[in-house]
Amino acid sequence: MDLTPALGRSAPAGWQKMTTIDSHTGGEPFRVVVEGLPPIPGNTVMERRRYAIENLDDLRKATVWEPRGHADMYGGWLGEPVESDSDIAVLFVHNEGFSTMCGHGIIALTKIVLELGILPKRGDETTIRIDTPAGQVTSTATIADGVVTGVRFLNVPSFAVSLDALVEVPAIGQVVYDLAFGGGFYAYVDAASINQDLADTSGLVANGRSIKRAVVDSAEITHPDDPELGFLYGVIFTGPPSRPENHSRNVCVFADGEIDRSPTGTGVSGRLALLHSRDEVDLGQRVTVESITGSEFVGRVVEETTVGGVPAVVPEVAGEAHLLGRSELWLDPSDEIGKGFMLR
Repeated sequence: MDLTPALGRSAPAGWQKMTTIDSHTGGEPFRVVVEGLPPIPGNTVMERRRYAIENLDDLRKATVWEPRGHADMYGGWLGEPVESDSDIAVLFVHNEGFSTMCGHGIIALTKIVLELGILPKRGDETTIRIDTPAGQVTSTATIADGVVTGVRFLNVPSFAVSLDALVEVPAIGQVVYDLAFGGGFYAYVDAASINQDLADTSGLVANGRSIKRAVVDSAEITHPDDPELGFLYGVIFTGPPSRPENHSRNVCVFADGEIDRSPTGTGVSGRLALLHSRDEVDLGQRVTVESITGSEFVGRVVEETTVGGVPAVVPEVAGEAHLLGRSELWLDPSDEIGKGFMLR
């Protein structure tokens, strides 16, 4: 059988073509569009995010939703940097829209751009600066025998907002939660306090959605520096680790009921801010947080700072990503279903 004609075929005239690199961090997918996007104007990445929300949401759906993706797909759009000392910029996409920051995405993106030669590797460690809607993030890859074996990143300043807040949630009752920012705002709930099994994905999605709606309806969520960051991104259920040497487990339900397969980099950042505010984690102390798949992120508080007068910390989060493959996606303008749909 001669497969040469199929392998050499390009997209028909009039169809949009996008080249993607697929990867995962701790089991959480990250699909990067490296070619085929239209120009996205903006002097900041937040401006680009705003433009994409208003003008390019059809491309988000086409690459994240079914039939090319699924309800729990996550991805990023690679772009030119906006800061003079940055190397690249990224917009994050998920089933509901465009995120402001993504830790597992930073880890995967660092792996992708260095492994594929988009940016050069330099010695045993290579540091790159990435512009995100939430701000500049500094990422450092550990390299052994030319391969990126791990990535750690300094996140945007993260801070606790409230501790032991109460909210009434239909079908659950009164729920105690902590609220923190780690690149996005999360409500943190002790899973045992509502009898939530951390392996029960249906229950996690249902309760995560209910708690998120209740917190949004009852609490004012604002960022001291940027009003566009002032929204609740998700709910993180916490619990004991499966391995006694680790600190705990995070299971994040975000966007429209997505479950993060990784420990959630921004979620670990917010968790570090909460732990530090309670004097449960010292400066420099490393804690290992597990995910629903058993994958691990290692986090530590690097320094104390402030955000708009609010006490904050600079967190570092480390993890590992793996490449899955390269795809060329074709968008047939006559294919209505191919424009994207989502089943849960």
